Amino acid sequence: MSRYRRMKVENGMYFITAVLQNRKANYLIRYIDEFRAAYKETQLHCPFETIAICILPDHFHLIMQLPENDMNFSKRIRLLKLNFTKRLPLEYRQPTASHTKRREAGIWQRRFWEHLIRDDQDLVNHWDYIYYNPVKHGYVQAVKDWAYSSFHRDVKRDIFPEDWGGNPELIIKGEI
Repeated sequence: MSRYRRMKVENGMYFITAVLQNRKANYLIRYIDEFRAAYKETQLHCPFETIAICILPDHFHLIMQLPENDMNFSKRIRLLKLNFTKRLPLEYRQPTASHTKRREAGIWQRRFWEHLIRDDQDLVNHWDYIYYNPVKHGYVQAVKDWAYSSFHRDVKRDIFPEDWGGNPELIIKGEI
């Protein structure tokens, strides 16, 4: 397998999507306390600012701001995946031979998606996409009803109104 090239920028802001291998699994919300502990442990060892996050049953979206003089977002995602996986019950952690060979956690898709945020409008588009995602997937009718996102933190900070619903036409088309 060839090495994947990623755009790395010091102090960059990135939109990240990481997905479980089994798209029908709900480990991320079934084991939300373990995910939160893994997230905190990752931030302890490799700090970053959480601009926005939304955790869905089988994937999560994150906008992260890296610290000054740091461009290694890949290390943070690798650690988060590893820290979460090791907290799961043993029956979920059985890697395939391919995963073992590459020292990867078997519950995750091998790669993750990343996008360098280019400007303020790009940030707004991705922020909206993250928070509207549970509605798009049909988990809830309103953004405020999804418990597993930083939307509620941002409502308290007066960044979003509690009844915010995004622009569904733009968000559903995936034009981010």
